[in-house]
Amino acid sequence: MNSRKNSIVIIGFVISVSLLASSLAVMFVSRRDGRRQFELLNAVCGEAAERDPGTRKIIAAALKEYTRVQRSAPSYGAAENHSFDEDILTALGYRASDFTNPSYRQNVFFAIMGFLAGVTLFLLTFLYRNRKEAVRIRALADYLEQVNMGKAVVLSTSGEDDFSKLEDAIYKNVTYLYQTKDAAVQAKNEFAKNLSNIAHQIKTPIAAMSLSLQMIEQEQKIDCVKQLEKQLLRLTHLQEALLVLSRLDAGVLKLQRRETDVFTLLVLAADNLEELSACSGVSVDIPELKEAAVLVDLDWTMEAVMNLMKNCMEHTRGGSIHCSYEQNTLYTKILIWDDGEGFAKEDIPRLFERFYRGRNAGGDGIGIGLALSKELIERQNGTIRAKNMPGGGACFEIRFYSH
Repeated sequence: MNSRKNSIVIIGFVISVSLLASSLAVMFVSRRDGRRQFELLNAVCGEAAERDPGTRKIIAAALKEYTRVQRSAPSYGAAENHSFDEDILTALGYRASDFTNPSYRQNVFFAIMGFLAGVTLFLLTFLYRNRKEAVRIRALADYLEQVNMGKAVVLSTSGEDDFSKLEDAIYKNVTYLYQTKDAAVQAKNEFAKNLSNIAHQIKTPIAAMSLSLQMIEQEQKIDCVKQLEKQLLRLTHLQEALLVLSRLDAGVLKLQRRETDVFTLLVLAADNLEELSACSGVSVDIPELKEAAVLVDLDWTMEAVMNLMKNCMEHTRGGSIHCSYEQNTLYTKILIWDDGEGFAKEDIPRLFERFYRGRNAGGDGIGIGLALSKELIERQNGTIRAKNMPGGGACFEIRFYSH
């Protein structure tokens, strides 16, 4: 169908250009013929006036009458109906063809020349267009070859024709492929980095457990048994956290989001940390403020909040963990902060990276709790960021958006 349309357009273009050229040729020839007729009439009248000066007035009157009739005639037919007393040229044996034949042949000649000029112009335009398209196709092929070699640059499109749309579509696809490639390479690097971190995290408790077992065998020390239990508990937490993260990465962890009261969420999280809070001598202050609710999975969101509270407890000895919340039409904000020294400035941008441990990290931390909290909150239309309070102390700000 497109080929047929293109053929129709080409044929129409040929005809239009040819007609235009022919019309211009006919206009030129008509003007030239009019000039020749004027010269012929001028020569005849001049010859007659020269031979008989008395005919000058007669010729002037005849021409005046003829031009008057021509101007007042509504059409060519009306002028043709005007008859003179005598057809002098016919009486003298002349015919119209004696005066028009040369002009007619010239008209045909110029019309043919105009048509040929139109066809030639079209062919030159067509060849020029094909040459331009061939150059653009060659450039596009070179660009795709550069893409295969990984040396492609930005493809600049020119114009708004179909070929430019094709160039734009190819460039978008190439850009998407590059982004996908970069994302895959980054994911691969992150995967390798995570494996290295996991190996490092597991290596430490395993070594401690091996040493504890050797000491138990040699000296039968009870303290070594407790150390062994501690390391086993650390490995268990690491295994559970890694399992949750892997399920999040694979997209198989289903979050059952329901409307949950914020005060209840914070209280349940603090209750689960009651033993740790008692051991560290840290209290959790949760004021009952104006009613606020969020659309979240209670169990997993409570896990995320517990990790944040636990982080604050590890950096606050004998102080308090404070909680606050408020709600507006856009989001529900939850603040959790402590009375400690706060985050080191260089640690804040990387606090939520997996296996990252800050400068003031505790000895038993594995650097995965904050990353897990971030993943769980962001999967529920929320955001989290870390900052330092103006008066001192580390603060976590959570926002759950309504839409």
